[in-house]
Amino acid sequence: MTHTTTWKEQLVFNDEGGYYVMPEQQSKGVPVRLFLTPALLEELEVTVYSQIITATRFPGVKLVVITPDCHHGYGVPVGCAIVTDPDHGAVALGPVGFDIGCGMVSLRSDVPAEKATEQRRLAFNRAVMQRVSMGQGERGVERLAGLDRAEFERLLRGGADYYARTYGNRIDRTRAERNCIPVDDAWSLPVSRADRGMSQLGSLGSGNHFIELQRSEQTGTLFVQIHTGSRGFGHGLAEHYFRVAKAEQPDVIRNLDEAWFGPSSQHRDEYLGAVAAGGNYAIINRLVIAEEVSVAFRQVFGADLELVYEISHNLVQREWSDEFGWVNVHRKGATRAFPAGHPALEGTPWFDDGHPVLIPGSNRDWSYILRPTGSKKSGYTVNHGAGRRMSRTAAKNQLNQRAIDDDYRRAGIVVNLDGRVPIDESGPAYKSSAEVIEAITGAGLAEVEHRLWPLASLKAH
Repeated sequence: MTHTTTWKEQLVFNDEGGYYVMPEQQSKGVPVRLFLTPALLEELEVTVYSQIITATRFPGVKLVVITPDCHHGYGVPVGCAIVTDPDHGAVALGPVGFDIGCGMVSLRSDVPAEKATEQRRLAFNRAVMQRVSMGQGERGVERLAGLDRAEFERLLRGGADYYARTYGNRIDRTRAERNCIPVDDAWSLPVSRADRGMSQLGSLGSGNHFIELQRSEQTGTLFVQIHTGSRGFGHGLAEHYFRVAKAEQPDVIRNLDEAWFGPSSQHRDEYLGAVAAGGNYAIINRLVIAEEVSVAFRQVFGADLELVYEISHNLVQREWSDEFGWVNVHRKGATRAFPAGHPALEGTPWFDDGHPVLIPGSNRDWSYILRPTGSKKSGYTVNHGAGRRMSRTAAKNQLNQRAIDDDYRRAGIVVNLDGRVPIDESGPAYKSSAEVIEAITGAGLAEVEHRLWPLASLKAH
């Protein structure tokens, strides 16, 4: 069998579970569940096969989950969860990636969507851009620009709790996933990465990060969605530990993107501390941006935004699994989805109904807020977005800038201030969000709570 051309034909669809299964002789006994529709499977790059196999080969892997936004990534696919033994298995770096703790924020209002005229959409974009910088290497908000290393480390360890106590709480975070990921006291910030990100708190970044004004189909009111992560700080930490892992096992880890730390590694706990610190940076970054966006929204629409939910992806976390007991779950471009009654939700507002899951589409498609239902079979994981169907290079080479800009203008989607759509982030570069959500709802992993249509988009060129 030629794996790269026929591996899809070897998959078996589990009708009861709503997912495809990879034959165990290919995965060497590791269960691989692919939550895809036939259409999504057909358009999946053939190169993803070798990356799925890579995901099964880390020591101690118990389950690999492929989410419907899956596409070729760094070492392993973007859109996967890798469940490992927490005590005897590997802690893998590729399945966390470079944007440690990247995640989503959703905010809602009582403002009718009709109030968002084209003039106000443009005014919203202008007001946000005056408060939040976008693009690679851009600086954050002024009040956090002069941090020294000691204060920066206090933020990394204390997360949003420390930020709110020290700098004031401008938005109610009681409905967030969490305020802080505990950082081991023994962890220390690598000297070579101490200054990266110190000046970037409260900035959006580039790539697929965005701020979007939306209309809820269910309520007819305005929502705002934000996607960003740990900026240069998280990237610097990841770079550092990828090289540490490869240097530790040069004969085992031949490719940097397949790096991992074993249970006996002296650097394993260091890396887990770095993931926690990077995750806390990302949480604070999203909080600061949400505060600034809320001020801009009030300025334009004369009303307040309230938090629907804030959640991280791109992490490795210790969790309880009804199927495997205590596990480490690596989610690369995937988000956790705890349904009602999950022990991790005890004492939170979500215990009776499950927590919200925030799923962005492209800025030319529907986004969604889901509520988890039967997600145990997917390692309590769903997709984190629609997923790319074209590489950035292909999008730049194949798509016509004027045609894309004209299409957005006709649809009434106001992009930045000039209406020029970042071509590699435009709608045709992404999968259909409806098709992706169909794979989730069809498998019974979650149900739709809100469908959100883009009205105004902020995204760096």
